[in-house]
Formats: sequence, structure tokens, C-alpha cells
Amino acid sequence: MYWQKDQECLPRPELTSLQLERLTNTLKRVGTNVPFYRNKFNELKLHPECITSLEELRSYPFTTKQDLRDNYPYGLFAVPLRDVVRVHSSSGTTGTATVVGYSRNDIVTWSDMVARILCSAGVTPDDVIQIAFGYGLFTGGFGLHYGAERLGASVIPISSGNTKRQIQIMQDFKTTALVCTPSYALKMADVMMDMGVNPNGLSLRYGLFGAEPWSEGMRQEINERLGIQATDNYGLSEVMGPGVAGECQECNGLHINEDHFLVEVLNPDTLEPVAPGEVGELVLTTLTKEAFPVIRYRTRDLTRLIPEPCPCGRTFVRMSRMLGRSDDMLIIKGVNVFPMQIEAVLFEIEGTEPHYRLIVERENNEDKLTVMVEVVESIFFDEMKKQRALVETIKKRLATELGVGVEIKLVEERSLERFNGKAARVIDKRQL
Repeated sequence: MYWQKDQECLPRPELTSLQLERLTNTLKRVGTNVPFYRNKFNELKLHPECITSLEELRSYPFTTKQDLRDNYPYGLFAVPLRDVVRVHSSSGTTGTATVVGYSRNDIVTWSDMVARILCSAGVTPDDVIQIAFGYGLFTGGFGLHYGAERLGASVIPISSGNTKRQIQIMQDFKTTALVCTPSYALKMADVMMDMGVNPNGLSLRYGLFGAEPWSEGMRQEINERLGIQATDNYGLSEVMGPGVAGECQECNGLHINEDHFLVEVLNPDTLEPVAPGEVGELVLTTLTKEAFPVIRYRTRDLTRLIPEPCPCGRTFVRMSRMLGRSDDMLIIKGVNVFPMQIEAVLFEIEGTEPHYRLIVERENNEDKLTVMVEVVESIFFDEMKKQRALVETIKKRLATELGVGVEIKLVEERSLERFNGKAARVIDKRQL
């Protein structure tokens, strides 16, 4: 099912032509209306009106989160504040907050893009969508809310937290689609078990999850425990919010809304394009944003493009689910380690639970990584040699996958903290 079939199935030559037209207009507009970009373009002697191909974008400067912070709050807006009908912001917990704005047209465009994502995941106007993302300055709640209303579905804006009430609402209101983080979906499954609620007795059919990286194993766990089809979607506040990309029901990569975003995948060290299909940092340029356009924004998210056609018929390029973030990457004894690699291995080992914590320390001037793994209750009633065997199995599997040795600590079910929002899985004590 499509929301805007003509756009979503646009032939590649027509899509490229549309992208170039929109890119030229965007570059001219920010070069005129945004001092930050105007100064950058002048320094580099760039002339947006002369651009003749998408490849020429590579000569334009990047935009980083620090640039957004340096221009706090309204320095990067391309329209007067009177034309801004919505303002969102990051939490600012790691520094000055980043602020983004939306014009009236931006809100309509944003809603359409999210409606596309919902449709591609199987959601229809007949569905009842429970949004368990936090509302407020965070873009996730409002972004999915407006997209669901644009689609014509019924929306339950319950926000995050209060898990038992979430489940009660699911039962009473006949929720058919759940929107939240994947880790919170698993927390809901745990609480359902405690409450004696059988997921098969609910009306749930779909789960649309995002805001944090998650593995294929985690998807299978969610599907089995909640009895739904879980799909991944991607967005970031600095570019727009949810709706940048999302999976169709084929679940074979996230379709990027390329008529609204120009995508690059670059080596995060050299900032040169990676070979087709290789992992790199996602860089996005907005093509239709009015209030807050961004040029070559470095997302720090790592992914790879999937150029092969999708059976669903959409012509937009797909990207793989996020491997992690280039700036969240752990370096253990000189080896790059991503939490997603560890999660994928744990999901394949019988007896482990889908919850873990990574503790990084430095002992005798050497890095030490300890993986705390929840295991099923029966493990602790087995003979000690069986526990040791499980520890050794996990160690060997992780050493093969990561290329570096780790320590394993088995912990009881439900002993690790659960999260209503993004899961904080890494504690790096080297920085304390």
C-alpha cells in the first residue's frame, strides 16, 4: 500500500531531475537567507545558481551538530520567525540544545512523509495507533502523531512511561499499532507477562519502532512475544524528525524519502564516498524544508545503501538498519566495537535474554570490556559447570565477532534497568 504512489514509485531519471531542481533552489535560498551558509559559500567561492549535477554537492561544506549549537537558537532559520509555526529542540544534555523550526508547509510535508512510513508498514486509516514516544520538544511523538492523523488513523497520544496503563489502554481501546522504541516494546512484553496478559488476546498487529539501533534478533524477539510485525523507521530532529526513512513490509531495508532528502554515505575519517554497499556515515541534505534547511548534515549514524530494487515497487534507495553511531563507537584495545554487534551475537545464544549492559574500564593501562548478560532463571539452578560453559560460549562467540576478548557476567532476569525511551547500554568508566 502507498500513500503517494506517484512520488514513491518515481522513475529514477525523473527523481534525479527533481532532486537537482530542489537542491538548486535550496542552496540558493540558504545562500541568501542564512548568514552561516552565505559566509561559507562566499569563502569557498561557491555559486548555487551554477550547479548542474548532484555530484557537485560534494564541493559544498558539511553541517555538524556543533554548527547548530553555535547558531542557537534561531541563527540557521531560513525564514522570519513569524513564518515558523512549530519549534522543536534536543534535550541539550550533552551541551547547548539544538533548535529546529517548521513552517506551515513543513508540517504538511512532514505529516505526508510519516504517513508514507506508516502505509509502507501496513497501517491503514482503519487502525488505532498508540504512540508511546514522549511528547514535548522531542520530535518523535508529534511527528508520528501528525503523520498518523494525516493517514486518517485513530491516534492514542499516551506518551511514554506508566507501562501498566499502556497495556490497559491497549486492551480497552483495541490498539492495533504500537509506536515506541524497540527496547520499550520488550519492556512492555515483560510487564504483560507479570500482569498475566496474553498478547495474543490483544488487537495488536503492527509495531513501528525507532529512535535507537536494534538488531534483527531483537525484531524476531518482539514479533514472537507481542505477536506483531515490527518495522524499523528512521529520523533525526536536526533534519526533520521521524519520516526520513522506513521499512516496507518486506523488511529488507529502510526506504529513504529521496524526493525530500539527498543522501550520501561517506567514510567518517576521510569524508570520501564509500564503495557501493559499504558501511559509512549517513550525510543528509534537505530538499524541501522551508524554515530549517540543512546542507550535508553529518548524522554520525552508520549504515549502508541497498541499491537493488525492492519487491514492494518503491523506487527510493534503501539503507540498512543502523549499525550504530560513529561517535558512540567503543574502541577496545584499538578495535572498533559497536553494541549492535554484541546484541546480534547474544540473540543467537540459547538461554540469554534480550537485555545487556556494557561496562568499559581501564586496568593496568589496558581496556577491559565486561558484558553483563541477563539469562533465563533456570541457568542459576543448573550446575556451576553449565554456567561456566555458557560463559565460555558467549566469550568465544563475541571474540570471533569483535576481534577482541571480553569478560562475561551472567545476571538474573529483570536485574538490569529497563528504559522507557532510548536504552543506555554502555557505561564507560574510562571517562570518569
